[in-house]
Amino acid sequence: MTMTTTTTTPLTLRAPAAADIPALADLGRSSFLAKFGHLYRADDLLPFLEDMHSPMAVTREMDSPDRCYCLAERDARLVGYCKLGLASGFPEHARGRKPIEIKQLYTAPDATGGGIGAAMMDWALDAAHQFGADEIQLSVWNQNFGAQRFYARYGFEKVADIGYWVGQQRDEEFLFSLML
Repeated sequence: MTMTTTTTTPLTLRAPAAADIPALADLGRSSFLAKFGHLYRADDLLPFLEDMHSPMAVTREMDSPDRCYCLAERDARLVGYCKLGLASGFPEHARGRKPIEIKQLYTAPDATGGGIGAAMMDWALDAAHQFGADEIQLSVWNQNFGAQRFYARYGFEKVADIGYWVGQQRDEEFLFSLML
């Protein structure tokens, strides 16, 4: 009997550089389209993608002192990223005195399930502690059950029903929170 073993190349986590902007924009766009693109009309989706996942949008976000990024690479390829908002976008639902927010935790559509999300979540929680946060919040589409299970494994719990706008379409989302 022949036994086959699979070796996974190690994941590298690092801060972004200006040279990463095109790849970050591409990954954000492709990840969003793969998971959610079917939900929207082109009239809503295309301006949203330009506003959120264009090189100009990524540059603006990276230049903001209220944002912190972590990139995940495997085999010299960008396979995921996490973006933190150092001030919560949902202060009305804060339970802590210094909440921060996971704005995005995306993996490449062909790279899910390889420990990328877990590594970036560990980074996000460590970063939250380093920034002195006492709560970390994130929003998740109410029909994204896999993501909800992933966040629950880390102790996040639903604290509010919220909306997320893509053009003229309002998505029903849940605000999840974890007290640190």
